Amino acid sequence: MSGVRLAVEEKTGVAVVTLDRPARHNAIDLAMAGELTRVWQELRYDDAVRAVVLTGAGGKAFCTGIDRTAEVPQPSSPYSVDDPLLTIGPKANDLWKPVVAAVEGMACGGAFYLIGESEFVVASETSSFFDPHTTYGMVSAYEAISMAQRMPLGEIARMALMGTAERLGARRAYEIGLVSELTAPGGAEEAAVRAARIVASHPTEAVQGTVRAVWSAREAARAHAVAQAPLLIALGNASAERQAELFAGRRRGS
Repeated sequence: MSGVRLAVEEKTGVAVVTLDRPARHNAIDLAMAGELTRVWQELRYDDAVRAVVLTGAGGKAFCTGIDRTAEVPQPSSPYSVDDPLLTIGPKANDLWKPVVAAVEGMACGGAFYLIGESEFVVASETSSFFDPHTTYGMVSAYEAISMAQRMPLGEIARMALMGTAERLGARRAYEIGLVSELTAPGGAEEAAVRAARIVASHPTEAVQGTVRAVWSAREAARAHAVAQAPLLIALGNASAERQAELFAGRRRGS
């Protein structure tokens, strides 16, 4: 597959899923979104896999969300919004095997669909997190909802509202609980795999039952919030033309 790599350690039961578009900072186009969906569904049926590490290739970025060059046709009705990232995460595909996110470099925007559906995050000291939506005239809805399950309200509000003007550094992310372990630069994947091997060594039913229990503790609030997201996006998003204008202006100024 182009865009997503899957490697399985048969001896330990750990699979490593790598977002593999480093030239685009692992931004997700429609083909890659489809590949992620297929990978998670494949892993559901692979009993040899008992834990998963999710990471990005290249070291400069974990993922920078949707590829701005991707053509995403939308229905004309404001009551219907097609979001190609809604099904890129493990939980959206009913995968209840534990997933550890290993973050190097930038993680922003649509990356939060993936981080938000991971059990915990390991990150290098040089990683950073930010949400560009408001800068470009877009509502941060699904992203903010996902991360609000992992961060204090004031922290996610600040990150979502500041847009590209500010980045949440790895040390601060660790202090507020978004990141569970910090590593030296380049060490996030190794540390995540080490943790995943330990988890994979425990009895499968107990592990997956625990994953479901943890998620059930927050799922009701999340489901209620997600139900509001399409309307908030339809009401708050600038037109596609205005978004492109803001994006082009930002690039010229950088």
